[in-house]
Amino acid sequence: MEKGFGSGSHDWVLHIEGGGWCNTIASCSSRKRTALGSSKYMDAPVQFSGILSHDPLQNPDFYNWNKVKIRYCDGASFSGHPDAESKNGSELFFRGQLIWEAVMDQLLSLGLSNARQALLSGCSAGGLATLLHCDNFQGILPKGATVKCLADAGFFLNEKDVAGNHTIESFYRDVVNLQGIAKSLNKDCLSKMEPHKCFFPQEFIENIKTPLFLVHPAYDFWQIRNILAPDESDSQRSWLSCKLNIFNCNPSQLEVLRGFRNSLLKTLGKFQQNKEGGMFINSCFIHCQTWMAETWHSPTSPRINNRTIAECVGDWYFNRKEAKEVDCPFPCHPTCYNMDFTRGL
Repeated sequence: MEKGFGSGSHDWVLHIEGGGWCNTIASCSSRKRTALGSSKYMDAPVQFSGILSHDPLQNPDFYNWNKVKIRYCDGASFSGHPDAESKNGSELFFRGQLIWEAVMDQLLSLGLSNARQALLSGCSAGGLATLLHCDNFQGILPKGATVKCLADAGFFLNEKDVAGNHTIESFYRDVVNLQGIAKSLNKDCLSKMEPHKCFFPQEFIENIKTPLFLVHPAYDFWQIRNILAPDESDSQRSWLSCKLNIFNCNPSQLEVLRGFRNSLLKTLGKFQQNKEGGMFINSCFIHCQTWMAETWHSPTSPRINNRTIAECVGDWYFNRKEAKEVDCPFPCHPTCYNMDFTRGL
């Protein structure tokens, strides 16, 4: 945590770390002795950059706010419950919801209870945690405070993979069942469908009452690797080169990727009409973009209509102007920060 100063002394920006999920006793056990499973193995100090930077050139709207990075160690986007803990001697503790509540209690005691303005954000699994806990976050803050939420690369789509399999839905079903997540999910959603489907933002985003901003790459490399073309559905490894560098994708693969982008935009169609909502959907081959200066706000950051992500988020948070930006399809975007995983191979 870094304390705010000056005009930002009573304002707070929180950022929840990402790190995926675990869906079996074996995969959760493998995380147990890593930074994704226990605070004992986490590096210190933590770098505060991007949306957590104290530099006004890097973070023009939130640089002097109280800044908190919430480390991630539960494997279920802070939504697991103890009654799902295994009794087979694995010594796994599914207490994500309790961790969330404990972190909030501590922050409230450190001054969050007097917040005038607050922004809950997170990337990847932390972005999903932001969506899941957004309304709860607003509920624990003072009634007169301005409270909003920002999910970065946390809108995971429930799409079939290239082989026609429901890979991500099956994975989410296992995560939800193993860690007892249903108790943390949206009640309206649960009244209509199976719990694991309510772990997908597309099924509960309409129920979120707190103003929400989505930062999302239409060509999210994590989703391409794990939802669209997972290794188990690509036995010929024909997608390997494409998943390492989008410029290696052949025309038919690019067509599949454009179809995935179209599914995202169609799913977000109703949210785009939400007057209090904001969005920055660019056509970059990347995953999280708010925690790095290079993508959040710098001379070379991705821009849509000449606005960086930071400028768009600031315009939305402070109601300066409408902030709904959607990029044209790849490869039209010259300012993209595209990841290249072929380097070093």
